[in-house]
Amino acid sequence: MLLAVSVGWLGARYFRTATAPTPAQNASPAMTLRFFQDPVTAMSFTARDLEGRTISSDSLRGKVTIVNFWATWCPPCRAEIPDLIALQTKYKDQLQIIGISQDEIKPEDVKRFADEQHMNYPVAMSTPELEHVFSGIYALPTSFVLDKDLKIVQKHVGLLNAAMTEGEVRSLAGLSVNAVVERIEATDDQKKLIKDAAQATKIPGVDLDALSPTARAAALKKLNSDTCTCGCGLTLAACRINDPGCNISLPLAKKIVEEVARQ
Repeated sequence: MLLAVSVGWLGARYFRTATAPTPAQNASPAMTLRFFQDPVTAMSFTARDLEGRTISSDSLRGKVTIVNFWATWCPPCRAEIPDLIALQTKYKDQLQIIGISQDEIKPEDVKRFADEQHMNYPVAMSTPELEHVFSGIYALPTSFVLDKDLKIVQKHVGLLNAAMTEGEVRSLAGLSVNAVVERIEATDDQKKLIKDAAQATKIPGVDLDALSPTARAAALKKLNSDTCTCGCGLTLAACRINDPGCNISLPLAKKIVEEVARQ
């Protein structure tokens, strides 16, 4: 009887040992970080933030930099602000985030919004110089990731993934990170990412320049929310960007602009 009990105990102990997960099984899988294969160095630039302080590209050297183009009216832009604040707080010695507002309202109104959100990184109004240095902004938010040598190593269109962004910062700062790094070609194929996570600011075939800032914001809000009826499943703005040849989205988009202009 004692022998049977001993054998049963040993069997149960072996079963528990054999089925217990190993540390490797418990570990989270490595994320994949993608950086441009041949990154270009950002051109020198200067800007003045909403506090009146000068931001220069030279002052950013030695830190990872995220240049985040955003606007107060943009829902995904607003949604990612808390994550950017947390990231700046956690990596204040290795990272510098810069917010570039593409709002057409008064700078003091943008500053009031930034203060209300407790944004702990400098915010500047967009200028032609900045849009020349960081080109290809057709939707918001758009974020450029620069390494410590000011090379543009990634461009994200749409809402940032907080975990992925932190992984990029840690990798570029030389900190430990559970990630695999892939090198990719820097192309403009990221337009295919224009879905619900981004708010288009330029609509192919649609003239928004004649609208007042308030009307333009209203038109963009509707263009980024109304769904195209061509069957693509995208918003009118996204359809125009992904398929400028679509003959269904164009008249619908123009009609919205005309209606807003009459209001």
